[in-house]
Amino acid sequence: MALFTEEPETDSSGDDFHNDFNSMSAGFVEALYADYLNDPNSVSRDWQRFFSKFAAYEWPRPQLGPSFKAHSVFNPPADGGDAPTTNGQAALPAKHGVDMVVLQDRVDQMVRAFRVRGHMVATLDPLGLPRPPQPELEAEYYGFTDEHLEMSLSTRTIKGPKKRTLREIIDCMRNTYCRRIGVQFMHIDNYRVRQWLQDRMEGSENRLEMSRKEQLRILTKLSDAVIFEEFLQKSFLGAKSFSLEGAESLIPLLDMAIERAAEQGTQEIVVGMAHRGRLNVLANIMGKSPQQIFREFADVDPELHLGRGDVKYHLGHSSDWVTSTNRKVHLSLAFNPSHLEFVGPVVQGRLRAKQDKLSDSQHERGLAVVIHGDAAFAGQGVVQEMLNMSELGPYNIGGTLHIIINNQIGFTTAPEESRSCAYCTDVAKMLQSPLFHVNGEDPEAVAQVVQLAIDFRREFKRDVVIDMYCYRRRGHNEADEPTFTQPLWYKTIERTKNVREGYLEYLLKMDGISRVEADAIAARRREQLEKDLSVARSPEFKPRLAPWTGLWAGYRGGLESEAEELNTGVSREKLASYLDTLASVPADFNVHAKLQRAVLDARKEMAKGAKPLDWSAGEALALATLAVDGYKTRLTGQDSERGTFSHRHAVLHDYENGRRYMALNHILPSQAPVEIYNSPLSETAVLGFEYGYSLDWPQGLVMWEAQFGDFVNGAQVIIDQFITSGEDKWRRLSGIVMLLPHGFEGAGPEHSSARLERFLQQAAEDNIQVCNATTPAQYFHLLRRQALRKWRKPLIIMTPKSLLRHPKVVSPFEDFEQGMFQRVLPDSNPNREKVDRVLLCSGKIYYDLEAKRQELGREDVAILRVEQLYPLPNEQLRSELARYPDGTPVFWVQEEPENMGAWRFMRINFGEKLFGRLKFSGISRHASGSPATGSNSSHKLEQSELLAQAFGGR
Repeated sequence: MALFTEEPETDSSGDDFHNDFNSMSAGFVEALYADYLNDPNSVSRDWQRFFSKFAAYEWPRPQLGPSFKAHSVFNPPADGGDAPTTNGQAALPAKHGVDMVVLQDRVDQMVRAFRVRGHMVATLDPLGLPRPPQPELEAEYYGFTDEHLEMSLSTRTIKGPKKRTLREIIDCMRNTYCRRIGVQFMHIDNYRVRQWLQDRMEGSENRLEMSRKEQLRILTKLSDAVIFEEFLQKSFLGAKSFSLEGAESLIPLLDMAIERAAEQGTQEIVVGMAHRGRLNVLANIMGKSPQQIFREFADVDPELHLGRGDVKYHLGHSSDWVTSTNRKVHLSLAFNPSHLEFVGPVVQGRLRAKQDKLSDSQHERGLAVVIHGDAAFAGQGVVQEMLNMSELGPYNIGGTLHIIINNQIGFTTAPEESRSCAYCTDVAKMLQSPLFHVNGEDPEAVAQVVQLAIDFRREFKRDVVIDMYCYRRRGHNEADEPTFTQPLWYKTIERTKNVREGYLEYLLKMDGISRVEADAIAARRREQLEKDLSVARSPEFKPRLAPWTGLWAGYRGGLESEAEELNTGVSREKLASYLDTLASVPADFNVHAKLQRAVLDARKEMAKGAKPLDWSAGEALALATLAVDGYKTRLTGQDSERGTFSHRHAVLHDYENGRRYMALNHILPSQAPVEIYNSPLSETAVLGFEYGYSLDWPQGLVMWEAQFGDFVNGAQVIIDQFITSGEDKWRRLSGIVMLLPHGFEGAGPEHSSARLERFLQQAAEDNIQVCNATTPAQYFHLLRRQALRKWRKPLIIMTPKSLLRHPKVVSPFEDFEQGMFQRVLPDSNPNREKVDRVLLCSGKIYYDLEAKRQELGREDVAILRVEQLYPLPNEQLRSELARYPDGTPVFWVQEEPENMGAWRFMRINFGEKLFGRLKFSGISRHASGSPATGSNSSHKLEQSELLAQAFGGR
């Protein structure tokens, strides 16, 4: 960075020298210069070369006023005190040559101040509310007077001419950072990134030169947005639509973003947003027919939505967009609940699946756009989780375009009541990405920001944030009265014309368009909407439910009774071969000695048939056989590569150099990939991402694993609003698999329960599958069934902890070779005629019951395992219980308290008599507000009493 109007000569290291120099204080430079004048050899050769240039120039000598008496190390104050200041900086020194060093240094300080703080005085609020001044952005703060304004100074750090007057420098900085665009980017550590932003912004002074054609397109999109909202208010008076009024610039913003991204090769764009403005986006961006939207307002087809469906401003849509240059982009707007920010990771997961399908490892052919509200972006923690994931390998999509509709209010809550920071975007400063604040009433400023944001994401593959300041013309919804809580603000809003009118006035003044042209655009739009409304109200209009098409063609939802039953067995020869491969590593790979013995050597023994297969071997074979058949697996979760309980070890680490090796990807050259990743310490965003991935990857396994099942409630919103209800609300199928470690083992209330009861409470209409497999072979068949069946439903599996190494929890090869997942496992006791008591159970408690039965020698007690809790296996259970005579008492036995687990679900479904002939009761811990005791001794006592009760106290 040069400090003078002409640069000193420099050698190859000169750039570093100048960068170092620029960071020096003026006082330090003056001291060096004084040393140089006394003895040139007292300073380094670089400084000698630098200071020698002073003699070559006669520097301009500004006449400083009396209040600017020069003080420096050469001319200290007479009283020995500090030099006088002018609003912050010492007056400019007058010593020969040195005054220019100080002058340039202060110019550089001022330029940096504009880059750092210019956004703080930018005119961002469309309602014109004033912002406090920033002294560091005033010339007087640096001791400048009118006499300095015409001095020519170095501007090498600013894109454009290398010399400018001080006046031109100040004008450039104000135009770039203090008009209707404010930018926060100086928190970015990478110099190249900052320089790219500076050059792009300062080179154009943050303003696009727009053609008449581009301006006309913006006006047309604004007209579409404004007229659509006016039409809805007129046609459906009082109906909730969550209007976009006050933020209509969102429509040209999205239009420009799509066009720009398409020019860069984007083929897929996935959009997520809350309800504010959603109908407008559906009609004017996503291509949803206004006829369909109007029909949904009329709500005259109740038979189509009995017990299902969602409100119109939560619905999604997909379409193909053809750009102005005839490029095609597929748009997808994700369905979204009222839980505002939770769709963000879902959108990102969907895009990652699309990118993987396109083999787009560089993340260049897809774009995620997430539209936020200001209060939600600052207030909801899932935003931080989503941002944190953005540059982690398993979740990287090349950056998300975040657009904030900044209404400057949340329902009735003002910004000062809803956040502790200046901007709603401050949480995003955790990333090395720019934050663009823009006045939404200036569409051309919006256009500049959109172009910058899309180009930045393309260049650096990072998230980028557009914070579009606007306002909400109506209340939270159309029936709300906002003047109850914001009377003064809404008086200002009432006096504010809409953005279309404001932009049209600007164009008329610039002779960019005529009033006749503008009126014609509006008239055509109104005419078309009237036609659409007429069609929507016609009795002949027949809305229909779209079939599953595209990726989902051939898949189906509905009832499990309509699903196919598959043989999921695999030949022993293949299983042994795959297992042997899974137990092998490259010759130069150094395996940890314990893992060699406990895992790899053990698997080789299993492959030979010398040992039965344990849980981890069963899982590994399920994934390996699916991969060989072309079915990809993606599994993420906290510590999933190794496994929370050190059982999986899917990814090995070389003990000498840390190199990684994953045998699951080396079964056969032609296999599908197996991806297993450790996730950040988050449940909500990670599960949301995997759910989104499953929406666009039906063929294979998409799995999320909780560290402990107890922590799954950290993602409750994703479960409740998406996973268990998505098919019912939106007709969206998902095959997401959730692995939830569950079991009472004395580890306390936070490490015992995956809250099985909550999933069963939400189970209806065969919306999900809830299973609790108890053998490696059962787990193997269950995973294969999930991938191979065309019936697609979320699968929740209560997975084991202590059973992972239980000597009884093993399966022989023959159990993997044939058959399928058994929803009910029969009693292992062959003497059924002696049975006068039947125990039904699920999961780990079976092994405790079996051990107790053997201890007591109780051949009169049968134990049946219900491996699939939902959909309830009525026919299989009826068949197994048919072996026992009428009146035989049946007990549901569970470790969980009476108000948790599966007991109440079973009782509600079966009543007091199973199938009308077997008395049905429950045995459990007492009802409790907490899942388990924190005392291991108490746990053992409770478990002992539970087992004794199960066997009748005999």
